[in-house]
Amino acid sequence: MASALRSSVLRQALAAPSKRAFSSAVPAFRSQQSHVKPSWHIHRAAFQTSARRPILPPLPQVIHGSVNDPVKTPEPHPSHGSYHWTAERLVSAALLPITIMPFAVGSLNPVLDGTFIGLIIIHTYIGFQSCITDYIPTWRMPTVRKLFDWANVLAVFVVGWGYYEFETNDVGLTEAVKRVWRAGSNAKEVAEKAS
Repeated sequence: MASALRSSVLRQALAAPSKRAFSSAVPAFRSQQSHVKPSWHIHRAAFQTSARRPILPPLPQVIHGSVNDPVKTPEPHPSHGSYHWTAERLVSAALLPITIMPFAVGSLNPVLDGTFIGLIIIHTYIGFQSCITDYIPTWRMPTVRKLFDWANVLAVFVVGWGYYEFETNDVGLTEAVKRVWRAGSNAKEVAEKAS
């Protein structure tokens, strides 16, 4: 039934234009209107074979209150306001000099390396937490939000343990970066000598 209906719509869309469909009250426009092609909407509807199905179902659509209700603002707290913003900026600003310092002072300083790793972990935790806060609101998906929050905390411990193992049982982060940097420059020298 549906295919018969589609084929009849297709025949109508592709058929020659009838005089009744393109007749005009003004005689000067009749010849121009006879060359008008059917619109895209008719073609698209005629060739559509299945219903639109989104990949993921929409989230629950709940409206709280009415249009005239004021926006509910969260309870103010200093650790979630300006102090939080200041702490984020301090961590970001501290990463700049501490990234350069091991190359100037020497990479065999474990305190400097540990501070660098700690700041990297804190910086990435804050960044992922901001993404979670922005894209997974608590009022819309409370369970998924809690799951992502715990996954972020778990990632801090896993990455921290990995960095600890790398620092104590291997060369350390800044020495590894130095070796990778030297390997790149050594490979460039070898390629220049070969050519």
